[in-house]
Amino acid sequence: MTVKELQITEYECQTHLNIYDSAQCDHLATQAATGRHLQIISIVEDAAIAVCLCEDGYPGWLSRSDVAGLKVASQAYQAKCVAEMEIRKLIPRVIAFTQAAMQQPNYYFWGGTVGPNYDCSGLMQAAFASVGVWLPRDAYQQEKFALAITVEEMIPGDLVFFGVERATHVGLYLGDGCYVHSSGEKMGRNGIGIDRLSEQGDKVSRSYYQQLRGAGRIIESYEPY
Repeated sequence: MTVKELQITEYECQTHLNIYDSAQCDHLATQAATGRHLQIISIVEDAAIAVCLCEDGYPGWLSRSDVAGLKVASQAYQAKCVAEMEIRKLIPRVIAFTQAAMQQPNYYFWGGTVGPNYDCSGLMQAAFASVGVWLPRDAYQQEKFALAITVEEMIPGDLVFFGVERATHVGLYLGDGCYVHSSGEKMGRNGIGIDRLSEQGDKVSRSYYQQLRGAGRIIESYEPY
């Protein structure tokens, strides 16, 4: 596409695309799955393109070599309102998504939002997006977006957050003190697994429990502003 052609405001991804955190396109920030919409913000030296993903408002950079993976959107993205009661009905499918993802060979992948390899918040976003409910991209953003609840109030489908100064990790609560998440190798497991909210148990459970900071409930679908 020419620069002039790229000035059209909104595109749809025809394949999974990597979105980077700088114009150098050497460090992954997130991914855009097939069917997602993005807007082009600016073009830098015909090499990198500044974009913003429409569903979660996430900014980043697209390699010019990946432009072939875009097509002009036939309709502009419009966020859908999903009622809290409807979300509760969809939670079994959200949980099922994480269980299916866990059964596939996978590893923790920073910036990963498409299977089989996810980071922690990428798995949460993908699981909810699979039922038409959008979350913000990063763990700290998901914490701010979710309705804050106590750990004692958690029910299956709630998010559980970990971190010191802000949320740096997130998992999906399954009930009975267990949660599923994608964890990095330095914490004792490289990929998706189920752990316990307890000072007891294996290394992964203990390590995260020491950083437990709270929980949140998803009561609406995210609308970027």
